[in-house]
Amino acid sequence: MLIPFSQLFAQKVFVTGKGKMPNEWIDSSTGHLIKRLINRPGNNRSFYFHNNPFVDGKMIFYGSDFLDKNSLSSADGYVFHFKGNPYNNQLYSYNLSSGKTTQLTHKENSMSGEIVSRVNHEAYFQIKDSVFGVNVNTAKTRLIFVFPADFKGNITTVNADGTLLAGAYSTPIEKVIAKKYPQKHDYFNRIFESKQPRTLFTINIISKKLNKIFTDSAWLNHVQFSPIDPHLLMFCHEGPWEKVDRIWTMDVVKKNKPRLIHKRSMNMEIAGHEWFSPDGKYIWYDLQLPRGKNFYVGGTELATGKEIKYHLLRNEWSVHYTTSWDESVFAGDGGGPNSVAKSPNGQWIYLFNPEGDHFRSEKLVDMKYDDYKLEPNLHFSPDNKWLIFRANFEGHTDIYEVRIKKSLEN
Repeated sequence: MLIPFSQLFAQKVFVTGKGKMPNEWIDSSTGHLIKRLINRPGNNRSFYFHNNPFVDGKMIFYGSDFLDKNSLSSADGYVFHFKGNPYNNQLYSYNLSSGKTTQLTHKENSMSGEIVSRVNHEAYFQIKDSVFGVNVNTAKTRLIFVFPADFKGNITTVNADGTLLAGAYSTPIEKVIAKKYPQKHDYFNRIFESKQPRTLFTINIISKKLNKIFTDSAWLNHVQFSPIDPHLLMFCHEGPWEKVDRIWTMDVVKKNKPRLIHKRSMNMEIAGHEWFSPDGKYIWYDLQLPRGKNFYVGGTELATGKEIKYHLLRNEWSVHYTTSWDESVFAGDGGGPNSVAKSPNGQWIYLFNPEGDHFRSEKLVDMKYDDYKLEPNLHFSPDNKWLIFRANFEGHTDIYEVRIKKSLEN
């Protein structure tokens, strides 16, 4: 039963992000319950939207020392540092039942990787040229692989049966550009226009064999394995979306010709921020026809190539979208006023219900105090009852969850 605002009394109803927040509160604009998820001092950062963080009843996340949201090192919550690990960025687990937080790594050098295998009960990360796996239940760490001196790639994904890691290798020239221009608005076009070759690769976790599977003079990025098919790899042609046919797949065993998932059909059309559906049958993506004008979530059925799309309003456009585990609803993390949609009132976390050819939206969290340098990057909880997100509306990066079922009638 929903409680009218007139009967709140003991209920904690607040404007989200207006000052220091309690551990849990009800959003005054939406009537939904929000909780701070992690009880540890410092910054806490949940995974990027298409990187599944859940394993063995736990959520894996990164934690570090406190960094103000205006720090260049924490603009998107990341605390990678070329020299050492001055912010003590480490992997942690959060027990979804007990709320217990456990530190999994204690590394003195910067680490990267948001990769979890439910088969192997491990989280994978990389330090310089070395790839490690840490058991999410025991915190025991093992060395998986060391890249050769002439091929220092970066891992980004693990396959469905836990046998292969995959990622991309970039040339030394590209690495120099990225190091010289660490901010995305500075390096993005420079790397795209450099047309440096990139190589996709796999690492066999059992045999330790490195296998180069595809090279192109394009910025190959966002490398993701299917959650179901252990041989199916998705990747993108990174760059300005209106200039690229972005979304591709290939079989890493057959090494067949990459398959284009969605081909642009008009000038300034864009499609991107792609992700697999939980059952592996669809690839979904942000679709704009054209850029900044008409907004959709598009999907391609992999078995048939058939495409569908759901229309959204400008204010409902989101930086990233995601799908519930039962695939009945979608969600989006909204967008700031300087985003591609130029939304006048778009800073919300949304739940989207498909209705015919469009979405019916519900606002869950008022995000006007998040500056969207830190993109919320939503994850449905394994029971589909909560949406987990990251935000900096309290002045630093932290992890929160909002209950999808409404708590109060407003």
